[in-house]
Amino acid sequence: MSEPLRVLLLGATGLVGQSILAQAVGRTDFRLLALSRREVPMPKGARMEVMLAPVEGWGKAIETIAPDRVICALGTTIRKVDGDEAKFAAIDRDFVVKVAKACKAAGASGLVVISSVGADRYSKNLYLRTKGEMEFEVAKCGLRQVDFLRPGLLRGKRDQDPRGLEALGKLLAPIADLFLRGERRKYRSIKAEQIARAALQFALISAPGKFVHEYDEILRQESRWHRR
Repeated sequence: MSEPLRVLLLGATGLVGQSILAQAVGRTDFRLLALSRREVPMPKGARMEVMLAPVEGWGKAIETIAPDRVICALGTTIRKVDGDEAKFAAIDRDFVVKVAKACKAAGASGLVVISSVGADRYSKNLYLRTKGEMEFEVAKCGLRQVDFLRPGLLRGKRDQDPRGLEALGKLLAPIADLFLRGERRKYRSIKAEQIARAALQFALISAPGKFVHEYDEILRQESRWHRR
């Protein structure tokens, strides 16, 4: 019997990362591991390895873990870096690219990256431009397979990271989503656990290439996770 795939999660303390940990509980078809700079809250029933290391040592840590596939749910907000655009880009673009290169060097065959709907390296919006630049650079890192997930507004409980406008958006999202049809469907809000299931599903698929997945494709893959 072959060994289960080793799937490494980066960003385990965030909303999507925590959802991924919860969705992986009880699964035996893959082995989920996490790399973090601080202690990771674990969901009930979770049995997985977590390696703690300062971000400066993540390259070596990823080499030591030697994952088959990687899910990157890293990211911050402009508020958390006190409005410093350079610091924001350093985390959401530069560090993610650095991680992708480390994954390639460690022999990982696939990388799933949580990006954003509307990501565009030519956008005038800082957030969307940064995400677009990140995607462009990650795609050049030489990984056999890269899947960029571009969700709209994420719905879920952030216990230690309240976001005022985002909270208001979550309240209005179910109504606003009804008006987002056709080409605008990709902007619909989506639950963090749906992103988590889709990310894990993409991580288990072997399909060489570079892919961008928006709302409908994310939901299609998430539905396949239910059938496993």
